[in-house]
This record gives sequence, C-alpha cells and structure tokens, in this order.
Amino acid sequence: MLIAEATRSVPELFRSGLVIPAHPLALTADRKLDERRQRALTRYYVEAGAGGLAVGVHTTQFAIHGTELLPPVLELAAATAREYPREVVLIAGATGPTAQAVAEAELAASLGYHMVLLSPHRDLDEDGLIERARAVGEVLPVIGFYLQPAVGGRTLSRGFWTRLAAIESVVGIKVAPFDRYRTLDVLHGVCRSGREGEVALYTGNDDHILADLITPHRVVVDGREVEVEFVGGLLGQWAVWVRRAVELLEEARRARGGDDSAVRRLLRLDGHLTDANAAIFDSANGFHGCIPGIHEVLRRQGLLEGRWCLDPAEDLSPGQPAEIDRVWEAYPWLRDDDFVAEGLDRWLS
Repeated sequence: MLIAEATRSVPELFRSGLVIPAHPLALTADRKLDERRQRALTRYYVEAGAGGLAVGVHTTQFAIHGTELLPPVLELAAATAREYPREVVLIAGATGPTAQAVAEAELAASLGYHMVLLSPHRDLDEDGLIERARAVGEVLPVIGFYLQPAVGGRTLSRGFWTRLAAIESVVGIKVAPFDRYRTLDVLHGVCRSGREGEVALYTGNDDHILADLITPHRVVVDGREVEVEFVGGLLGQWAVWVRRAVELLEEARRARGGDDSAVRRLLRLDGHLTDANAAIFDSANGFHGCIPGIHEVLRRQGLLEGRWCLDPAEDLSPGQPAEIDRVWEAYPWLRDDDFVAEGLDRWLS
C-alpha cells in the first residue's frame, strides 16, 4: 500500500471509493455464533483488500438486532480488523424506530465504528425518516440506504433523497433498490441538495454492479448539469470473491479515467457478474435464498462450515444449488479460490 493511501483519514478513504463487503454471520450447526469462522471472514476481507466492513446489515441477518448477539458480532469484527496496520472503515448497521437506531449507533460508537448504515423503517413516513437520520447523525456519520422492497425496503421519493443528502452528517448513500428509475431518483436528489461532492455514492445494486461503477452520470437539476459517479460498492455480492472485487473496482477506476479497453472488458463482465448474482441471490424466487446463497459460496471455499441461518427455515430454494453449480463452472474468472486456499489456514488459526 502506498504511504499516501495509508495516511488518508477515514472520511477521505470512504469518499475515494472502497470495496465494502456486507459481512455475513458465521453460525455453528446449533445456530450459535462461530467466533473462529466469523473472525476468519473478517481476516479474509481485509487481506483481500477490502477498504471497509459493513456489519449488522442485511447480509449479517437483521434478526440479530434487538438480541444479545449484536454486540459481540460488532465487537468481534472491529477487534479483528484492528489486527492489521492499515485503517479499515468500520460501518455498523442500525435498524428500527428512532430510539433503537440511536441506541445501536451509540453501541457502534463505543466499539470504535466510524459510520452507521441506516436501514429504512416501515413504520415511519418520510418526515419521520429524516428526523431519525438527524438523530442518528448526532452520534455517528450516516450512510443512507435505499433497500429494495423484496428484502424489507420501501419506495422513497426523489424529494426524500434531496432532504436526506442535505443533512450535514450524511456522508454517503448505499443505492440498492435494484431499479434504474429509483437509482436515478437518488442521483437527482443528491445533486439537487448541492452536496454531491460530500455525499459518496456506493452501489448496492447487485444486479448492475459494474455498469454502475463505470458510468459517469450527468444529471440536470435546476438548469445546471452535474456529473456524479458511484465511487465504490457496499454489497452482499462482495461478501464473496472479494479479491476479484478489489481488482474489478481498480479496473472501474481506470475505465472512468478514460481507459476504453477497461470499459469494454467490464461491460462484458457485467453480464457474467449479474448472472452469478442471480444464482447466489436467488432472484428467481424473490431473493428468498440470498443469504444462504452467500453462505453456500463461502462454505464451498472453506470459510464457513455450513450455510445455517438464524431462522431454520431459511435455506436455499429448490433449484438454487444447481444454479450455483452452473455459475461456479461458467465464470471461474469471477472466483478467488486460489487466494482463499492460500490464506484459509492462517485466517482460521
């Protein structure tokens, strides 16, 4: 790592654009926290080159919120990341009504987290969500989250994103509606707020990752043309094959910088990655098997012992294992099996 990169502050690192895996939850067969493998996952992500970790988010399973499991999961990731000499941006997921979200942000702050990814809450209208973001922002900087409705999100207006981006404590937005129209709502909202230089956009559109990362968006708002871009990804898809994700983000930077060969290569790979994501995330069945799908990939690589979730009924959908088999064989260039095999014993030690 370059010295200049190593000495950047957390806000500078975040704005520069990072690979941020949405950290899964490693469980034993009796659905208890598997600390050894949870730690191994964190070590894998850091050594693969991820610039940040998002813990307590959808991929970690929202069911841990409001339970005794949340504090040790957050603490274990933070402590393991600190085994390394470089700065890793630590992002904690916060959920629930305002009082719960603020309490979870306070817990994260006490453990050394830098930011909060604030999930939408269905029982609040847009005014309530804005006030909730302001309250959480008094504890830690906030990353807004456009979560797709299929996994608990909701539709939010373009005006909402303008108001959210205008809050000084909002430092980024994870854009994950899996919908191009709603993605544009976020881009327009951020530009209308006038804070497009301060609010970092991270793609969470697992169905459109590489296209998001190479596209310079020219947005016209109030008669002015503004260029914005996705600087990085905060993704469940990037909980797997992370070494390749780091390489792809570097190539996306070259593409945005004018490297036409990088643009062409990434456009070819975009369909491959989307096809792989469809199998892993179980798009054919409304994303029912998305978390077990991530676990299955990590199990095949030896990082997890099984694909167990907190809910015993949450498992791969019928036909999903065969789909994962198909993409596994079809796209070996997306996988980082050699890198994982080389480091696995060390990470599990």
